[in-house]
Amino acid sequence: MQSITIRRAVASDADRLTSLVGGSGAYRGHYASIIAGYRVTADYIARHRVFAAVDAGDEPLGFYALVLDPPELDLAFVADEAQGSGVGRILIEHMIGEAGRAGLTAVRVVAHPPAEAFYRRLGATRVGTIAPSPPKIGWERPELRFTIPPGLRRQVDLERAPGC
Repeated sequence: MQSITIRRAVASDADRLTSLVGGSGAYRGHYASIIAGYRVTADYIARHRVFAAVDAGDEPLGFYALVLDPPELDLAFVADEAQGSGVGRILIEHMIGEAGRAGLTAVRVVAHPPAEAFYRRLGATRVGTIAPSPPKIGWERPELRFTIPPGLRRQVDLERAPGC
C-alpha cells in the first residue's frame, strides 16, 4: 500500500475534491444526477470537518466531510484508482475518531445504495430508508448509523488538536 496521510482539507483543495466527486465511477449512469454540477467549495470546507487522504505528492486519494450538528457523514469519496486499497476504511476509521473527539455518540449516513455493504462492513447499522426526492434522486437510499464507542467520546477543540 502506498503512503497515505490524513489531513484537514483547506480552501485550496476545493477544486481537487470537486474533481474527485465528479470523476467518481460509482455515480455514472443511473446515479449521475445526484452529483451533477456538485461543487465542494472553500466555504463548505471552512464550515465542516473535511479531511483528505493524500498520497506522498499531496494528491487526494479520497476525503470525507463530518457535519457535527446534526451529526452526519455528509460526503465520503475515494478516487476510482484508489478503490480497494484501504483508503475508504482509513477515512471512515478517522471519521469515527473525529466524531468521538467531538463528543458525538452516533453519526448518521445516508448512503449511496452501492456503498451500503462497505459501511456495514465497517460497523454501521441500517436504521431506515430515505425515500426518493425526484427529480434529482429517483431511488431509495439506505439510512445507516455509526455508533461511536464510549471510549472514543470526549470533547476537544479539534482546531487545536495535533494533526488537524
